[in-house]
Amino acid sequence: SSTSIGERFGKDSTQVTTAITLTLLLRPVGALVGGILSDMYNRKWVLATIMVVVGALSLATGYCDTFSAFLGVRALFGVFMGGVWGPAASLSLENLPREARGLFSGIFQQGYACGYLVASCVNLGLVPSVSLSGGANYRALFFLGAGLSWLAAAIQAAVPVSRVHNSKSKSNSETKTKSKLFQHLCTILRTYYPNILLAIWLMILFAFFSHASQDLLLTMYVQSKCFSNFRATQLVIVANTGSVVGGVVGGIMSQKLGRRLTVVVCSCIAGAFIPLWVVPSSFNGVAAGGFFVQIGVQSAWAVVPIYMNELSPPNVRALFGGLAYNLGLMVASGSSQIESRAGETRMIETCGRVHEDYATVSGIFVGIIAALLIITALLAWENKGRDLNGGGHDDGQVERYVVDKVDAVDGQMTPKSSGSGVKTKVGDPEEN
Repeated sequence: SSTSIGERFGKDSTQVTTAITLTLLLRPVGALVGGILSDMYNRKWVLATIMVVVGALSLATGYCDTFSAFLGVRALFGVFMGGVWGPAASLSLENLPREARGLFSGIFQQGYACGYLVASCVNLGLVPSVSLSGGANYRALFFLGAGLSWLAAAIQAAVPVSRVHNSKSKSNSETKTKSKLFQHLCTILRTYYPNILLAIWLMILFAFFSHASQDLLLTMYVQSKCFSNFRATQLVIVANTGSVVGGVVGGIMSQKLGRRLTVVVCSCIAGAFIPLWVVPSSFNGVAAGGFFVQIGVQSAWAVVPIYMNELSPPNVRALFGGLAYNLGLMVASGSSQIESRAGETRMIETCGRVHEDYATVSGIFVGIIAALLIITALLAWENKGRDLNGGGHDDGQVERYVVDKVDAVDGQMTPKSSGSGVKTKVGDPEEN
């Protein structure tokens, strides 16, 4: 659709990717506000409200008649999209038993890949057949996005309040969380800064990992591999099928191997298939390469939701995960422009014409990020299996807390690693 948008507004691919950059730059704002509101109040209604606004902005995008208006609406869209991931990830995973977390973390994260897959299918089958004013058929994608966002909001509104939230309400700890959230932020920063820095760095790498392998995928297939838009969209669908498969596989692996080792193995898989992705010119060769690269990329991504939840301090899980996730996306917001500019400086001749070599640039970029992820995961730590329940209970077990030291300001305990590698604290069981 980026090509169609460029044609509609008379812009090249680099200028169109500015919309992606703006969206990602502003997402931490939404993550900060949405995370705080979610941790202070009811996550269910905060998330449902955000999705209603996201749907409205998606609908408005389809009615933009100038490129400036398009950029403005996408910027607002980015703010509200930033408030989705943190509350959604914590709400989806905090009620699960330990043994199911890995699998459902992968399923949750591949909602992204499934959305990409649905959009690709719509772009292939529906967009060419619809008739919209000015020939702007791409608007059908934004209209579909609006409908799906509102459907998600309706489903969220119908889902019962989580067990963790009920436990929190019964113990009257919600009021305590509201009154102390802001004064505890400095204590949390001081106490958990290693986890915070690790989470942000990991999310920067993961954001580059996915964007480098996906943002210019359709453009790469059309311009560097000389496929028609129809055939290129088919290749994108094949690649995103690999993403969905990878999410399930990676989630299961992380429950068996641990979060870090899964990232290492899956990053190696992605790197190993880069040559098959960028070198072939045949449809089958490119399809196979794209499929297996996306299996590697998205199986590594499968651990992210539960890894962020398990690294997070208590009481601020939506804020911690959402802000780290979106800060990573913000830093990586220039990924598509970097690739686009780099591709324009490297020209190749195929299909009887000279054009940008986006394939080689994307392959090099993905390979570098895969190597950095492997190194980081090997040097990092994890809290696999930690208690995420508001009342401190999980499957009838009460987590053991270990005394470290009392903060001189407000008497809060700082975390200490137990023998299992889980960071714990003394006092009341972990709140949500």
